[in-house]
Amino acid sequence: MSQTLLLIGPLLPSVVSTLESTYTVHRYWKSDDKDALLASIASDCVGVVTDGGNGVSKAILQKLPNVKIVSVFGVGVDAVDLDYCRDNGISVGNTPDVLSDDVADMAMALALAVSRQLVFGDQYARAGKWPVSGAMPLTRRVMGKRAGIYGMGSIGKALALRLEGFQMPISYCNRSPRSDSENYTFVASLKELASQVDYLFVTAAATPGTIGSIDATVLDALGPDGYLINVSRGTLVDEPALISSLQEKRIAGAGLDVFADEPNIPEAFFSLDNVVLQPHNASGTWETREAMGKLMLDNLAAHFAGKPLLTAVV
Repeated sequence: MSQTLLLIGPLLPSVVSTLESTYTVHRYWKSDDKDALLASIASDCVGVVTDGGNGVSKAILQKLPNVKIVSVFGVGVDAVDLDYCRDNGISVGNTPDVLSDDVADMAMALALAVSRQLVFGDQYARAGKWPVSGAMPLTRRVMGKRAGIYGMGSIGKALALRLEGFQMPISYCNRSPRSDSENYTFVASLKELASQVDYLFVTAAATPGTIGSIDATVLDALGPDGYLINVSRGTLVDEPALISSLQEKRIAGAGLDVFADEPNIPEAFFSLDNVVLQPHNASGTWETREAMGKLMLDNLAAHFAGKPLLTAVV
């Protein structure tokens, strides 16, 4: 008899197909009576599969007392109740590293897009303004500018390699200096880092210590010539403070792939011409999503084979 799993939300169809060919899977988000579903599988369900955005709450896990693994399709585990998992012997695995290159690519793309006004330029060309109004307004160079990375994990390191190609001096803020980042300058204070750079890239994980850390003081330190690029979690940024900074031109611009209340984006962003928006799509390539799915499935397989998870968080 195959193990019974609860799938919290939709994933890549090929991944779900493999999942359902191996396990007995119940689709939580499809259920009209979610409490009844949980009650009906309470004695049989031994695992939960979810993504980084949905995670899984303590309220759900409490109704599934035999769950011993949560396998996350994504890096972020801030939406998983890790304390409950630790206290109840539930293993948690995620899918780091395999998405680092695509997320770093998106960070670089956002920096270029907002600095070189690529969205505006596309609209300018499509609207036929070039032959009528002449060349579009001048934009800002990226090459050689100072870069700051908030969170020097696998994504931060992948981003740093790309920034080197743009001949950008690199500083970073992390919980502690990294021995493998000796070519970059460690700055202990996030506010100090912001004051020293032209681009502040946010690649840190969402933790109690980082949520809300990009506040008005950090944005003011970044200054009117600085750009904020966020490919981590929207909750790391004080969104009202960011909107105010953009509206008042107290920072030059922002490139945002993530938001605090996804999929809802504050409408105030829509009228701003100094921000480029993406719908949390940094890892959204076929190659990366397939690799994420494989690692998520491999973590499940390792658990049920009595082996350590390949990428354990808890």
